[in-house]
Amino acid sequence: MPELSHRRRLLVLAICCMSLLIVSLDNTVLNVALPSMQRELHASTSGLQWTIDAYTLVLASLLMLAGSTADRIGRKRVFMTGLVVFGIGSLLCSLAPNLELLIVFRMMQAVGGSMLNPVAMSIITNTFTDPRERARAIGVWGAVVGISMAAGPLVGGLLVESVGWRSIFWLNLPVGLAAILLTLRFVPESRAPKARRPDPVGQVLVIALFGALTYAIIEAPDASAAVVVPFAAVALAALLGLLWYEPRRAEPLIDLRFFRSAPFSGATVIAVSGFAALGGFLFLSTLYLQNVRGLDALHAGLWMLPMAAPTFLCAPLSGRLVGTRGPRLPLLIAGSAMTASAVLFAGFEAETSNATLVIGYVLFGIGFGFVNAPITNTAVSGMPRAQAGVAAAVASTSRQLGSTLGVAVVGALLASGISSSAYRDTFVPAARPGWWVLVACGALVLALGALTSGRWARRSAERTADRLQENEVRQTAGVGA
Repeated sequence: MPELSHRRRLLVLAICCMSLLIVSLDNTVLNVALPSMQRELHASTSGLQWTIDAYTLVLASLLMLAGSTADRIGRKRVFMTGLVVFGIGSLLCSLAPNLELLIVFRMMQAVGGSMLNPVAMSIITNTFTDPRERARAIGVWGAVVGISMAAGPLVGGLLVESVGWRSIFWLNLPVGLAAILLTLRFVPESRAPKARRPDPVGQVLVIALFGALTYAIIEAPDASAAVVVPFAAVALAALLGLLWYEPRRAEPLIDLRFFRSAPFSGATVIAVSGFAALGGFLFLSTLYLQNVRGLDALHAGLWMLPMAAPTFLCAPLSGRLVGTRGPRLPLLIAGSAMTASAVLFAGFEAETSNATLVIGYVLFGIGFGFVNAPITNTAVSGMPRAQAGVAAAVASTSRQLGSTLGVAVVGALLASGISSSAYRDTFVPAARPGWWVLVACGALVLALGALTSGRWARRSAERTADRLQENEVRQTAGVGA
């Protein structure tokens, strides 16, 4: 890809951030609308979980395929296709007559969304070649998540109260259209010199693993063991199949050699843990504010601002810290704040007091604001630029998988402990096991942030990058595997 002027690079960053905005905004807006959707569509707790997890599950399953496909046939082409499919899916979601079709259309949205974030990150990585400039760009990218968290609950609450929950999907249409026109005009096409070939077996195994695992977790509280156990067995078999099959391919869907890098492996687990905490946090908070406290969607959105505002403010600060001091400090701050927030809810029932509720929300917002930039920077910095799409897709997959599992696990624990006849009285004690899961997620971010950002971890990343680069050169020359 040709070197672009500074102004053109900033414009490309803005266009890529537009795609992240609609994908992220869709989830935060949807969380505020869950109680309204539950009443109109007569959905159970597991039905609400599926409206969120059907989306994140498809995203997680297809992100790596989208990243490698974009590296092969053109990042701009795949990015624009994703914008079109996402927009059509959003329109269909707004017209869905029942829960089942809404879930189907959410999956269609996710097919388009899978072509956006990892491809956009690959475009950014290949546009901003200077490491410090790239870190700052990724910090801006992370701040967009904060914008979506700040604007989503407010805009979503206003739309739900004034027009109805279906209108939340209309937000994606003008932004998506503007992104399509700007991409067509200003984003240059780029490809990897030697991209991976398709890996259909690996793709099927990934879908089987994620889908079966999520189904087993969500349906566990209501379904019998005869239903759940076979899906758990399929998930285990798919995992073992991936571990056996992928290393034997010259060009696998998931290059397991990436995980020889301690920072990359740590960033992957941190992404799963951090976004599991986010998914579970939003799910529990939205249901509590509206179904237990009895707030309408707009006022529930206002109550979420103490979490959203710190995320917006801390994300660019995290990006600058990663660029100047490395990922260690942002990860330590993130893990500490997220753990402290979850402990307030799990051990002290923070939601039952306005003061502790606000403190818990602020702490979580700070933690999540600091966690995103070091994940992305670590994932793409130690890998060859030619495989930036695949590396970014692994990081994005980890995020979506974490969000899927967070909603699935926390929702299943809530469903198993809550009483439909005494919903308000049983919600807080039923939610406590879920909050303890979020404590564990925060503690894992803290521990891995300390362990995988030291000198030995950097040496591990350098060795892995050298091996990958050597193998890439051999493949390009027709000598290697």
